Amino acid sequence: MINRALNPPDVNLAAKLSDSKQLANRFTKIKSRDVNVYYGNKHALKHVNLSVYKNEVTALIGPSGCGKSTFLRCLNRMNDVIDICKVTGKITLDDYNIYDSSLDVVQLRARVGMVFQKPNPFPKSIYDNIAYGPRIHGIAYGKSELDEIVQNCLDRAGLWKEVSDRLEQPGTHLSGGQQQRLCIARAIAVNPEVILMDEPCSALDPIATARIEELIKELRENFTIIIVTHSMQQAARVSQRTAFFHLGELLEVGDTQAIFTNPINSCTQGYITGRFG
Repeated sequence: MINRALNPPDVNLAAKLSDSKQLANRFTKIKSRDVNVYYGNKHALKHVNLSVYKNEVTALIGPSGCGKSTFLRCLNRMNDVIDICKVTGKITLDDYNIYDSSLDVVQLRARVGMVFQKPNPFPKSIYDNIAYGPRIHGIAYGKSELDEIVQNCLDRAGLWKEVSDRLEQPGTHLSGGQQQRLCIARAIAVNPEVILMDEPCSALDPIATARIEELIKELRENFTIIIVTHSMQQAARVSQRTAFFHLGELLEVGDTQAIFTNPINSCTQGYITGRFG
């Protein structure tokens, strides 16, 4: 795997020093080291080493079936629910091993929220979709506190003005784009530190996609975001770093602009230029 931070191509010493200084100012939020994932006898993810920096958007790109979503699900241990899945290696959140046997997985998933490919609001009211997490995690103790959380999260998701007069209506009655923003509002209601997004715009029209992308840019100020996307244009628009996966391996990672304008790995270049995918 090529890491641009360590192996920039054909740059002078001043540029190398500048890049090193920039990286030194980044805080590593999540770190994976030699991570492997097996589904029975299938070796789905191979020796992945990746650092994710605080308050940045990291995009995971690559062909279908390359391991992007498998890696994403490792970060909040969603793979635990698959009986034949085995994860080896080490993944840390703020330097704490999230696969430590003493770790409370429920608390981990409160710290590392997830937004799925298909909008999946609970079969509850818009209000209760947001209030559910704070209730079960003991974040709010009265209706006034819950009301404030609901309004704040819907406002941050750009939904408050659209739904403030129908909070008791089912979340499933919203449009697809609104449902996805509701799911994002639901994810941030428990104050996570990291938000995982698994192709959050793939089922949306261009207008709804643009709104989600603007929301991602705004949320980056307060959250670390990792997004799996099939759209290289989307990765270029919303992310600061991009990681390219192919056949279960992480082949290249670096600042997004560098990955898309001057990739080091020939396989990365082939994917970006459309020669395969």
